[in-house]
Amino acid sequence: MTRVAAVDCGTNSIRLLVADADPATGELVELDRRMTIVRLGQGVDRTGRLAPEALERTFAACREYAGIIKAHGAERLRFVATSASRDASNRDDFVRGVLDILGVEPEVISGDQEAEFSFTGATKELTGRTDLHRPFLVVDIGGGSTEFVVGDDHVRAARSVDVGCVRMTERHLLRDGAVTDPPTEEQVAAMRADIEAALDLAERTVPLREARTLVGLAGSVTTVSAIAQELPAYDSTAIHHSRVTLDRVREITGHLLRSTHAERAAIPSLHPGRVDVIGAGALVLLSIMERIGAEEVVVSEHDILDGIAWSVA
Repeated sequence: MTRVAAVDCGTNSIRLLVADADPATGELVELDRRMTIVRLGQGVDRTGRLAPEALERTFAACREYAGIIKAHGAERLRFVATSASRDASNRDDFVRGVLDILGVEPEVISGDQEAEFSFTGATKELTGRTDLHRPFLVVDIGGGSTEFVVGDDHVRAARSVDVGCVRMTERHLLRDGAVTDPPTEEQVAAMRADIEAALDLAERTVPLREARTLVGLAGSVTTVSAIAQELPAYDSTAIHHSRVTLDRVREITGHLLRSTHAERAAIPSLHPGRVDVIGAGALVLLSIMERIGAEEVVVSEHDILDGIAWSVA
């Protein structure tokens, strides 16, 4: 066993996994997994820069994670940064800050690398399941981008497109700096058109409709599952490998897009950092399911973070 630490810094959240990994047996024993909403991608779609306050929130989380990694005695650490830091003109400020705090340079990976890590993390424990049919389509709906990966045991095709819950919210649902509650029909239609155009782009290189099992990753998808199950609080065990039907996703998406901030905030399983962006994230999921004709989505709590951990091991 090798004790490894993996950090995934995305547009909306930064997450840590410390685990003992055995590549020979395929066993990954989780020791600590946590997530902090930092909204690193705040305003990036509009300004092209990482905001100072977003950087400071991220660095504060990094300082917390540094203590956890040290306490567990992790032998190896890999820090991967995704969409927001790819897009920012001042990403060198981000790189220097992380290096100072954690002692490693964040790897600003490509969308294709991000997709491969997501696929490995999500499917490694699904390959022996007889109730799930291949090929898999793994969809990782992040804050700034969404990754599409089709594969069996290995990736056959992958594509990252710039559609995510934060990017869609900031692009379509903001008025005078605040999220419209609830959004207008015109705003939702514009957001849907943007998502459909991104799906057209993804289908140029990824055979989305060949998939026989849809696997959904990241906070928008897991939150939809939590809402579908009417959980009294977010529960990773109940969410991991749950299944949500197309009809239920459509119902939840409609409700979220018709609700106010206060109504969404009252959902017990919804993280406060997702209240403003969950409607957009759910719409991305619904659009994907309708596009490929998926009757359900298999929800995974294991994702790019687990893929990063395996790459370290």
